[in-house]
Amino acid sequence: MINTALASPRSTNPFAGLMSGTTGPVIVVVCAILAIWYISAVILNTPFQKEMYERANRGDVPVSQLVTDTLAQERPVLPAPHQVAQEIWKTTVEKKVTSKRSLVYHTGITLSSTLLGFLIGTTLGILLAVGIVHSRVLDKSMMPWVISSQTIPILAIAPMIIVVLNAVGISGLLPKAMISTYLSFFPVTVGMVKGLRSPEVIHMDLMHTYSATRWQTFWKLRLPYAVPYLFTSMKIGMAASLVGAIVGELPTGAVAGLGARLLAGSYYGQTVQIWSALLMAAFLAGALVALIGVMEKVVLKKMGMAQ
Repeated sequence: MINTALASPRSTNPFAGLMSGTTGPVIVVVCAILAIWYISAVILNTPFQKEMYERANRGDVPVSQLVTDTLAQERPVLPAPHQVAQEIWKTTVEKKVTSKRSLVYHTGITLSSTLLGFLIGTTLGILLAVGIVHSRVLDKSMMPWVISSQTIPILAIAPMIIVVLNAVGISGLLPKAMISTYLSFFPVTVGMVKGLRSPEVIHMDLMHTYSATRWQTFWKLRLPYAVPYLFTSMKIGMAASLVGAIVGELPTGAVAGLGARLLAGSYYGQTVQIWSALLMAAFLAGALVALIGVMEKVVLKKMGMAQ
């Protein structure tokens, strides 16, 4: 009874209950990021704002007015969160989806190359992993090349891929998807190799005892063990695929896509447009990774590996 009485005030405390889960800490982190963002915006935008005051021959300006003006500049060095939010609202809700000024339209262009590159990269990664695990020759010859391929900066290889594919008459969506493939196949390959090799020795010996073929061992033992590794690597691969799609739009001078929005914003000094495209890319990556997480829970639950 005493323990229950002592514990009841804590259990009825809404703040303690909120912070005990994941919602409370996430809210605290978001608030901290917004506070740092606003403070940084004021600090970085203040020098230009003071120059504007000097040009207008304005005398002493109250600090409150200075802060307000730095957070309302048309082309700030660092836009404030509310400016980015307003830009996203204007270019998503207030614009038609088919409009080339709509951020939804540009997001759809980038999404198409992201998904195509991710699909190709995931398929390629799984096939490479299966070959590496079942062939000692591929393990010794292919795996070092897979690892060394990621040492080449994507900004250096992206124009090469675009130029080579354009030379053979391939343009449009596929070249950007190939850059996404280049970034996304690596985590899937490494993750699947780790997963396919994760069964314990005693289980492998048991399959040999049952005279199971390689194909039966793969489907009944190696693949079920590798599924959690696959979904984890797919989350990383999806984020990398989105980066590849955006990078692929930069050297082509694309007029559509989030990369094109970033280019246009940098050309004309529209920092608000740049940040809105960056945040939209972050939201898109979060949504895609979350979708893979939902698929993971469904699949693992059907396999009896999760509740």
